[in-house]
Amino acid sequence: MVCVGGGPTGLYLAILARLRSGGRDEVTVLERNAPGRTHGFGVTFGEDLLDDLFRTDPEGAPALRAASRLWCEQTVRIGDRRPVHLGGKYGYSMGRVTMLELLTRRAEQVGVRVRHGTAVTSREEIDADVVVAADGAGSRLRTARAEHFGTTVEPGANRYVWLGTERCVDSFSFAFEHTPAGWVWFYAYPSADGASTCIVECSPQTWSGLGLDTLPAADGLALLESVFADALDGHRFLTPQGGLGEQPWLRFREVRNRTWRDDDLVLAGDAAHTTHFGIGSGTVLAVQDAVALADALYDRAGQRSGAEGRRAALAAYDARRRAELGPIQDMARRNMEWFERAGQRLDADEDPVRFAWALLDRRGDMGKVHYGLHRATQIGPVRRARSLATTARRVRRAARRGESGHSAAPTG
Repeated sequence: MVCVGGGPTGLYLAILARLRSGGRDEVTVLERNAPGRTHGFGVTFGEDLLDDLFRTDPEGAPALRAASRLWCEQTVRIGDRRPVHLGGKYGYSMGRVTMLELLTRRAEQVGVRVRHGTAVTSREEIDADVVVAADGAGSRLRTARAEHFGTTVEPGANRYVWLGTERCVDSFSFAFEHTPAGWVWFYAYPSADGASTCIVECSPQTWSGLGLDTLPAADGLALLESVFADALDGHRFLTPQGGLGEQPWLRFREVRNRTWRDDDLVLAGDAAHTTHFGIGSGTVLAVQDAVALADALYDRAGQRSGAEGRRAALAAYDARRRAELGPIQDMARRNMEWFERAGQRLDADEDPVRFAWALLDRRGDMGKVHYGLHRATQIGPVRRARSLATTARRVRRAARRGESGHSAAPTG
């Protein structure tokens, strides 16, 4: 097996392939970047990812959990108004570089060959029984056979830039600020070494109205720091590895494929599907792809079938994961479209608590009871009671998966 792409998908699949085969299968990961080079600052995830890690690789999972940071509560801030609390919410995060280092170390420990600085553009360059295209949303392997895969790439309307900040936030924070050109906002969460990940987003009208489409990157960053001066509490933004580049502002691209398989070439992770960063599921879905593909390729005894069996396994993986991802991508699109209309809601001078509720329910899966609880959560004693209940649930779940030795600090 050769996994093209040294992100969470390719690395974790390689680990599982070695474990499931009892070390018999030769597994290689080819990554075009040098060690330590990656995009973004941090990744965020929930309990599902930790459950999957401890279930499928109980020996390797503790190192990832130990490097994770628990963040408590979610808050929504609109200008200088009182913050609104989204109770019962918590999660985990870590630096993306840290995650890749730990996964690479674990992969090499179980006998995976990880080769950095190796770019691959087509299936024909690789001699392997199974080739996994885990090379991201712009996958070269997928693009070379885009007609077969039935690839569609649909951009969102809003512009965003992936930054960090020197401010170490202890919760997942949304901050919305009004400017003469319209509303701009960020999502911030802890990542690593005292820093936080901070994604800034706005409508295309606000983006051009502020001059962010023409300003040099450094000037644009200084402008954003002035807009978010209060939310950043005087701290500065941080730029990603290699700087911002000539075009730091991006549009989210929703990638879908009619099929994820072409004979012995199979797609996984962002090469197969993308979901808007607003739902924070990218890392979880990447690991779930790896687990599903390993499940399909290896039977309970850890044996992999012959050529025909492998093709059947890849077909089964394709059918299963595409069916599972369809509804998730639909939900992620609703999330993306909600943020594309966020400025209109704010222009209507919506009550901050109602606005925060709409943000909480942007996937459309909440009810009236949840709304009543949301309003009650703005009351301090109720919020503290929810914090204790949430902490108890989290501790029980951690105990079920065999996790130990981590803080049981209350969550919001």
